[in-house]
Formats: sequence, C-alpha cells, structure tokens
Amino acid sequence: MDEFERLLKKYERVDKDGELIEEPPESSIDYAAEGEQEEFLRIPKERVAVVIGKKGQTKREIEKRTKTKIEIDSETGEVFITATKDTDDPLAVWKARDVIMAIGRGFSPERAFRLFNEGETLEVLNLTDVIVGNDKNALPRVRGRIIGRKGRTREIIEEMSGAEVSVYGKTVAIIGNPIQVEVAKTAVEKLAKGSPHGVVYKYLERRKKDLELESTTYYEALGGESGDEWEE
Repeated sequence: MDEFERLLKKYERVDKDGELIEEPPESSIDYAAEGEQEEFLRIPKERVAVVIGKKGQTKREIEKRTKTKIEIDSETGEVFITATKDTDDPLAVWKARDVIMAIGRGFSPERAFRLFNEGETLEVLNLTDVIVGNDKNALPRVRGRIIGRKGRTREIIEEMSGAEVSVYGKTVAIIGNPIQVEVAKTAVEKLAKGSPHGVVYKYLERRKKDLELESTTYYEALGGESGDEWEE
C-alpha cells in the first residue's frame, strides 16, 4: 500500500472489510430544547378567562400552534411560556407571548391570532407617555377621542391603516405589519396630543394611497406567506 492509499484509509471511516461506512445524516437544528426558552408576562386578571377560553380552547390553540407549554395563574394574571421538546420554531415562545399580551390588552382571540401570520407585529402604546400635561381628566378624554362616538374613530383608523386597534385601560394596542402599525400609531398619537379629528383623517387618507403598495412589497419580500385562519 503506497503512502497515498494509507492516508486515504486513515481519514475515511471503513469497516473491517475495508468498506466505507456511510455517515449518518446531519440532525436538524434543535432551536429550543425543552424548558430552554421561556417567557413571563402578567396580564389583567379580568382577561385571564379570555386567554384560557371556553373549556381551555384558546390556551390549547396557542400551545398547538407554537408547540409551547403555557401556565396561567388565575389569581395573579401571571403567565409562563416555555419551549417543549416539540418546539421547532425559534420564535415560538415570543409568538405565544405576543398573542397572549394582545388578548390581555383587549383583543379577542380571533383578532389576536393575526399575530400568527408571517410578518405581523404587536405594539402597545402607553397613553400616559403621550398625553401632554398633568390634567387628571386627560386620560378618559383622550381615550374617548381615540375610540370616537360608538367606536367610529377607532374603526376609521383600522379601515384606513389596515391594522387592528384595541383601546384598553391606559394603553392602545396595535396589530398589523410594521407599515400599518406605524400609520395607526401616528394617528393615535396625533389624537392623544390634541390634533383635530379632521386633520388625523386627512393624514390617514393620504397615507392609505401608499399603504397598499408598501404592504404588498413587504409581504412579497417575506415570500407571500400568511397564517391559517382560526375559528372558535
């Protein structure tokens, strides 16, 4: 055996008969070992029942979609989310967190589940960080301006921006793609700072002309994927 063949045998895996042993296929990347990834959040106690759902259906659906384990303390509103051995999405724990946070901020499960769609995000705006002045009556007044009579202003923001909007307590939560969220957030901030409704509607109308094109380009860059619908 010459030197070349000797070195070849040395670095190849061969059996006793000199046959090459096939290497096992590379195992898939384990993004999240059981319990390795976890998230904690606290939601209002009055929203715990909505997160759990009738006979636990909503909680089970979130666990099923994200392949995570969710534990909820009904007394405190504390929620613990952990990865399981089946978790295969590196963002699963954070997706579950955002969906639960959205429900906690007033969204119905059906609307919050939009966050399972590719490219959708959640932003929670604290109105006390936006309101100008120290008037103790400012928060109820600002909430009223954003919601509008019979909820019409909130509906207009949703229709013109394409985002979902929930006004709950001291917060305004917004679900949509980043472009939609930014437009809706700007409209909410303008109203909170005292801009007339007409001015805000004109802003929304002006931005709406570009939103469809910008959103289409955004989703195309993501591959045009979208999540499945869910019905309770």
